Amino acid sequence: MIKITDEEALSYHQYPRPGKISVETTKPVDTLKDLSMAYTPGVAVPCLAIEKNPQDAYLYTAKSNLVAVISNGTAVLGLGNIGALASKPVMEGKGVLFKKFSGIDCYDIEVDTQSIDRFCSVVSAIAPTFGGINLEDIKAPECFEIERRLTEELDIPVMHDDQHGTAVISAAAILNACELTHKKLQNLKIVVVGAGAAAISCARLYRHMGAEKIIMLDSRGVVHNGRSDLNEYKREFASSEYLTHSQAFECADVVVGLSKPGSFTIEDIMRMDNDPIIFALANPTPEIFPKDIKKARPDAIVATGRSDFANQVNNVLGFPFIFRGALDVRAKKINIEMKVAAAKALAELAKQKVPDYLHKLYDTKLKFGREYIIPKPFDKRLIVEVSSAVAQAAIESGSSMMKNFDIQAYREELKRRINE
Repeated sequence: MIKITDEEALSYHQYPRPGKISVETTKPVDTLKDLSMAYTPGVAVPCLAIEKNPQDAYLYTAKSNLVAVISNGTAVLGLGNIGALASKPVMEGKGVLFKKFSGIDCYDIEVDTQSIDRFCSVVSAIAPTFGGINLEDIKAPECFEIERRLTEELDIPVMHDDQHGTAVISAAAILNACELTHKKLQNLKIVVVGAGAAAISCARLYRHMGAEKIIMLDSRGVVHNGRSDLNEYKREFASSEYLTHSQAFECADVVVGLSKPGSFTIEDIMRMDNDPIIFALANPTPEIFPKDIKKARPDAIVATGRSDFANQVNNVLGFPFIFRGALDVRAKKINIEMKVAAAKALAELAKQKVPDYLHKLYDTKLKFGREYIIPKPFDKRLIVEVSSAVAQAAIESGSSMMKNFDIQAYREELKRRINE
């Protein structure tokens, strides 16, 4: 594990200039004519064109490659409700990842309110600036309502990555774990430990992809119909029968931990079926450490949210490439078909031969198997495989109205971006 001191982290963010992002110009402004073109009077021409046809904003402005990363700081990973301003380093960091991995430009926007109405009003009002909205680190259950409203109101893609990123990446990992263990998704007994934003979204995606038996646990135990304390989102996954915590794990095939350290135990995983698929995704400290899982269950396939263990479920495998594909076909929404396409593309990429540069970067031989069920974040092929799959799904599902889309030409264009 890479060790970072507090002093190193603060120095990194402060020097040689504060923060991690900046704005750069894409047109020359070196002559009087350049100045007249960039601002007045030349700028009036595209303004009037856009007034006449709003879609021309994609031709004459940065909208087609610009995403807003927006948070109110109420559920910052590992830190909790630290407020809008304190969340800014994380949101800047998300912008860095967008730019690094998919070439998408970002503005981070911190909205200082916990009111759903006010938050949605602010985001809706500034939405014309952007080609897409990445919601980030907003606590449940408010995040569900915020995303629903904005998705309905806006004609650009909106995605709360804390929900859907984890869902897409973990779904890809489950698909490949099933292949390695000769299990079928529709036959799995899946235990989801946690009932927050990521847990609900994961369960929804698994169900959409064919999983039929999902048992959810929250801090009070199994989510079941006999409880009167369930919100509408938990009720989607309420069991029809009362089960104890232990019974939930009996002969389970998969456990997806999206809670906190200790929320399930060695005793629980010992109750699971042969070749258990165990995702301990609490971060930075997993529910159970991989070495302890492997000691108790040598037959397990294990994933965590950490980069220092095999099979990291890392959202950077998803959001840069999902938005890339959505932006490039001017999708109106990021729908379930696009998320499934992303998950399947990730699963397939992990089964391909791994390039030498990744062996060198990670200082190990990577090959599809129990220790490598999902790709690594620095795999340059992600932008080709995932973005093209998402773009194709957007068109086929009707989220994009783009006509005569040439998927092979698009894939070649994405490959050229890798080599730039």
